[in-house]
Amino acid sequence: MRRERQDEARGCRRRRRSRGRGRQCRFAGGSKQLSASLNGYSEVPAISTAAAGTFQARVAGSGDEIAYRLSYSALEAAPTQAHIHFGQRTTSGGVSVWLCGNIPTTPAGVQACPPAPATIDGTIKAADVVGPVAQGIAPGEFDELMRAVRAGLTYANVHSVKFAPGEIRGQIRAGWGHDNGR
Repeated sequence: MRRERQDEARGCRRRRRSRGRGRQCRFAGGSKQLSASLNGYSEVPAISTAAAGTFQARVAGSGDEIAYRLSYSALEAAPTQAHIHFGQRTTSGGVSVWLCGNIPTTPAGVQACPPAPATIDGTIKAADVVGPVAQGIAPGEFDELMRAVRAGLTYANVHSVKFAPGEIRGQIRAGWGHDNGR
């Protein structure tokens, strides 16, 4: 019951045919666009780097997938992986979705991270959500990921050989405007 009240406060409504999809929610102002500006100062702890990036995405009208574009440049070393994480601005959260990866533990089907400067495009569906289980998001729980996105509790992150925990990061927000990590 508490979750239903929280969802109503966020503009969510129960779909009539909920088979695995649950609720469908609106973003502030009806926007279905997401963006983040990535930089080293937004990392936890902060990183001094000239690297920068952007994450732009659009939620499908059906609400069951996200088309995204991730761009990054001036990394101080080769990129190793990029993700969407579940976490507040000042914390390091677990991985929710792989955007690209060059390490042995990269899940099958995830595209490689090209050398900087680079732009990659992709689509996120329920099957792409990997967790983080310890934070309450089970694999495949796209609706849980979307609740976290709407609450401002996800961030895009690009990791490199030099900065394994992450070289650039930005909190994902509704709309195309970038928040420079704030």
